[in-house]
Amino acid sequence: MAHIDELKTILAEVLEVDTQAFDKETQLLGALPEFDSMAVVGVITAMEESFGINVADDDIDATIFETVGSLLSYIDQVS
Repeated sequence: MAHIDELKTILAEVLEVDTQAFDKETQLLGALPEFDSMAVVGVITAMEESFGINVADDDIDATIFETVGSLLSYIDQVS
């Protein structure tokens, strides 16, 4: 998963947290108080810009944002 460093940078900027120790198993939505609905919008926007993807409204559900790994899988799927 080559995008992990770029995703960690996005998460660090949007959530304003240290993501150095984040790995694929790091829990996000529901585990980090900073990861609220506004942060989800910010992460989606940053992912679209950074990875050149389009996140469809129909694709958005909580399972995508459960872990760093689930986000990476989604990015790989739509890239």
